[in-house]
Amino acid sequence: MSERRIIDISQVLRPGMPNWPGEPEFGYTRKAEISDECPVNTGEVVMSTHAGTHADAPLHYHAEGVDSAASELSAYVGECVVYDARNAIDAVTAEDIEWDELEGAKRVLFRTYDRFPRAEWNSRFSAIDHEVVERLGNQGVVLIGTDTPSLDPMTSKTMDAHHAVRRHDMRILEGLVLQDVAEGRYELVALPLPIEGADASPVRAILRELP
Repeated sequence: MSERRIIDISQVLRPGMPNWPGEPEFGYTRKAEISDECPVNTGEVVMSTHAGTHADAPLHYHAEGVDSAASELSAYVGECVVYDARNAIDAVTAEDIEWDELEGAKRVLFRTYDRFPRAEWNSRFSAIDHEVVERLGNQGVVLIGTDTPSLDPMTSKTMDAHHAVRRHDMRILEGLVLQDVAEGRYELVALPLPIEGADASPVRAILRELP
């Protein structure tokens, strides 16, 4: 049996990476270095819980939601569909989707970028319309992902897509890098860190070809 290919769909966390305005910039500081007096390298990381590729915990959009540490993990592991929604303008709407392609899906990842904007922040990213989230929830989807920083528009105050997720007890992945991924079905693994009290967590998200 040939080994199944692994595709890394995570952003590289680095100083100067695009960051949601007002959130802490990513920083890494070396605290100890290998030398005659020290046998190891160690470092300190400062970052937003929403830096790079991350999983929103329900606590992010609901005061009584669970934190990252308490998030049940099964939604983040299993078969998924990568769906090419680059035809959408401003937001992915129900009319932009060929729904037959998502039949039976439990996890759906939307690609909206031709090339992921690694060098600069893009405030005009394509959101996911809340009606799309509602329809996915009604068909039993447990996780929705996107290559943008948020399901909702950057200026949203109502967070309609996030609250649609809450109503269906789904989970969210944001900031995925899908530019080199062909549309289709894969195995997803993207586990949040068990950070007590955290509203989100960075993840190392991968896709693996199905057998």
